[in-house]
Amino acid sequence: MSNVSEDWRAVMKEELDKPYYKELSKFVLSEYRRTTVYPKKDDIYNAFETPLSEVKVLLLGQDPYHNENQAHGMSFSVLPSQPEIPPSLQNIYQELHDDLGCYIPNNGYLKKWAEQGVMLLNTVLTVRAHHANSHRGKGWEKFTDHVIEVLNEQDRPIVYFLWGKPAQSKAYMLNNPKHLVLTAPHPSPLSAYRGFFGCRHFSKANDFLKNHGETPIDWQIENI
Repeated sequence: MSNVSEDWRAVMKEELDKPYYKELSKFVLSEYRRTTVYPKKDDIYNAFETPLSEVKVLLLGQDPYHNENQAHGMSFSVLPSQPEIPPSLQNIYQELHDDLGCYIPNNGYLKKWAEQGVMLLNTVLTVRAHHANSHRGKGWEKFTDHVIEVLNEQDRPIVYFLWGKPAQSKAYMLNNPKHLVLTAPHPSPLSAYRGFFGCRHFSKANDFLKNHGETPIDWQIENI
């Protein structure tokens, strides 16, 4: 967990000592030993590179991309070496274009967002290659629920993007009146036309941040 910021490390320390997390760690390590798992082991906690004290937006995903050369520990983001942008991210870019006029870039590497305080967190942090949701129910959800609880306790403006039913199922945990919770259908091709397109979450988030004295997010991902 060398890529975890110091303030996240401090608030998660007790969680790492709990029996469920130790069992989860054993399971994940055994999976890495005997099969192909994404992301790479060193990238599992990349979402926590965004310091707790700097989180302005939580973009909650489900589990990592399960094909080669995609997942790198940040929800919806793919490695810059990946030539194809996943369909859900293509739809996110389309909504960004329609909402804020951002051009659609030639890559899906979202680290620029993370560096500005957008925490790109999946509810499950690992997956077996080519088997979506294969690490669901092993303990990651309890771990990331604690992360959401920590964010909910922060005494400053934070925006939550909850896209799709799995993400929206976490809304009950978010009761801080200083925060803004935005929900929409998932941006996947199966559901984007049911209300993700036109949700204008990016401009709503920036308006909320500006109205509360925070610097808005520059959502434009540049071409590589």
